[in-house]
Amino acid sequence: MAAIFTVDPRSGVPLYLQLIEQVKRAVALGTLGPGEQLPTVKALALDLTINPNTVARAYRDLEHDGVIETSPGRGSFVRGDGSAVQSRRAIEDVAQSVLGDAVREAKTLGLSRERAKEVFAAQLDRWFPTGDKE
Repeated sequence: MAAIFTVDPRSGVPLYLQLIEQVKRAVALGTLGPGEQLPTVKALALDLTINPNTVARAYRDLEHDGVIETSPGRGSFVRGDGSAVQSRRAIEDVAQSVLGDAVREAKTLGLSRERAKEVFAAQLDRWFPTGDKE
């Protein structure tokens, strides 16, 4: 299981946020299903060679967001209730993160706000042809 998670200490994104996004993405895509157990904090920390407190923080935030639930002595599991709503929320959280990264990159590259809007609109038109409601 831990092999599906990776972190990049050089990315500039805090490690715990990388883990949160990856778990939410796995839930949204169905890679992690309702009731599925996540690796223990210790096991994942060892696998990724990071501090266990980093994994614990990610798990706490995921629990706070309603993505997972933790049972002392049993472990952490993907929440099984309201999976359609949970999946939609996870998808939106991942999209927010990815789009935020794209906007930050556009700003770093020197694009003006208006030009960034034009580029974004062009990509929307490309991927969501007129009339597409979803």
